[in-house]
Amino acid sequence: MVSLTGWWHRRSDPARIELYTRSSFYFFALSEMAVLGGSLASGVTSAGPRLGLLGLAAVHAALCAVLQARGLDWLLGRRERPVRLLAAVATLSVGGAAAALALRSGSSLLHGVDVSVLVVGLFAYGLGAMVLGIRGTRPMLYGVLGAAVGMGAVCALLGLPGPTVAGFAAAVLVASGVMVLTSGCSVWLLSVVWELDAARELQSQLAVAEERLRFGRDLHDVMGRNLAVIALKSELAVQLARRGRPEAVEQMIEVQRIARESQHEVREVVRGYRRADLAVELAGALSVLHAAGIDGTAEGDDGSALPPEIQAALGWVVREATTNVLRHSEARSCVIRLSTGPSAVLSIDNDGVPEPAGSGISGSGLNGLRERLATLGGTLDAESRAGAFHLTAGVPLPRPEVPATVAQQSGPVV
Repeated sequence: MVSLTGWWHRRSDPARIELYTRSSFYFFALSEMAVLGGSLASGVTSAGPRLGLLGLAAVHAALCAVLQARGLDWLLGRRERPVRLLAAVATLSVGGAAAALALRSGSSLLHGVDVSVLVVGLFAYGLGAMVLGIRGTRPMLYGVLGAAVGMGAVCALLGLPGPTVAGFAAAVLVASGVMVLTSGCSVWLLSVVWELDAARELQSQLAVAEERLRFGRDLHDVMGRNLAVIALKSELAVQLARRGRPEAVEQMIEVQRIARESQHEVREVVRGYRRADLAVELAGALSVLHAAGIDGTAEGDDGSALPPEIQAALGWVVREATTNVLRHSEARSCVIRLSTGPSAVLSIDNDGVPEPAGSGISGSGLNGLRERLATLGGTLDAESRAGAFHLTAGVPLPRPEVPATVAQQSGPVV
């Protein structure tokens, strides 16, 4: 079953919505052939006009399908605007409708009801496809109104009665309006979904860039002054050495001291950068999840009573897991739980996993967390099933030391 549905699970939510939207547009082409072909097959009394109009409907449906596919790519910024296809569909829609009306008026080969279905169908399906080649609500509205007015003008030029002219114009207006509204809303929804996905990815990139800037700023603040002092004292030592002054040795000793202090301060900056505070990471994770539109909640202990090294290790788990939720899933909810007892157990559950991958999931980030927890005797387990991801980190807590006097008092009495 997984092999049959893997092509679907491997897609992201925006890709699934796009596939559904494209399939809907292709269904429009099939429905056009079914509606127009069915009416023509039973309503045309002569084989010649029947085959000609069936061929017209087939070519029109095929052009609309190609226009919808390429127009959707254009609206998503993947290719140029299909101007020639737009002109071809518009010409075929208007020309085919006019030809059918002319045949209906000039001979008895067509029945009126069949001409109505053909004419209205050509305009409705044609405008529904042309929507994907234009942008903006006004051009869509003008297209629908123009089709209705043009249909009425053609009918009037062919000498049809007033009620027939009004009926054709109203039918084209209603049917075209429904098709344009349906196609336009589908395209708008798909565009919004892709824009939200792009904004989500951009937010992750900005968070990483902001962290890099912070680290660079902290490192500059620490090293800037010390390097300036080292450069100044080194230059002074050079001048004193050239003059044979014994103070040059003292200046170089001072340079050595400052260099060692700088090395210590850099280590502190890196250690502070690498050390993750559990409370801060929990608050930051919830903030980022909410900003990304994910329902994030934290349950259980707040971890404030845990030893600092365990808080740091679990804080890194929270940070890495939150990054994975944002980058590798289409999550709608994420629950973070922390329980303390003989061990501190942190579990993170989220939905929206594209493809079931079973247990034993590995990766550079998860492997790094396993190594970090292993130094404290902890473990990390990751599992993905049924579209949900479950991450569990456990670290044993140190036993409280019992004072010697208490141990003696609680011992056996002989």
